[in-house]
Amino acid sequence: MRRAKKSYSYYSPASALADVKAIYEELSQRPIERHCTLKTECCHFLQTGKTPFLTRGEALLAAQALGNTGRKELPKRIDGACKLLHPRTNRCMIYQDRPFGCRTHFCQAAGGPYARKEVVDLIHRLEEIDRKLEGQGSQELHTAIEEVLKEQRH
Repeated sequence: MRRAKKSYSYYSPASALADVKAIYEELSQRPIERHCTLKTECCHFLQTGKTPFLTRGEALLAAQALGNTGRKELPKRIDGACKLLHPRTNRCMIYQDRPFGCRTHFCQAAGGPYARKEVVDLIHRLEEIDRKLEGQGSQELHTAIEEVLKEQRH
């Protein structure tokens, strides 16, 4: 199914990006003990059985961050790991702008998943951005980003 290019007449992508970044910043200021050691174990989705889902605003930010690395598409991977891991270094190429799910739900080494009650207000704000952008709800990380990248090419 091909999605028509959005007009964003009442809510611009720039506003969405700023709002998503503000949510990520607010999350980082919460007194929830975390310590990401950048081991990337949580980024191996085939092994963990867990894949983050992104709202439309998060996918826009991830696509922009990927573009800032000079890439116009996600690298190919056959090992089931996140395509945002650099093919040679195996480090997240968009770490500073990584999605909410990557920040809160997947990594046991960083402290395990956040309790939903600790972040539900932020989740609701991301969902509201999705609605304003006429998104279709959260989508699997690679699918969401690839959809935005495809729209940007057309």
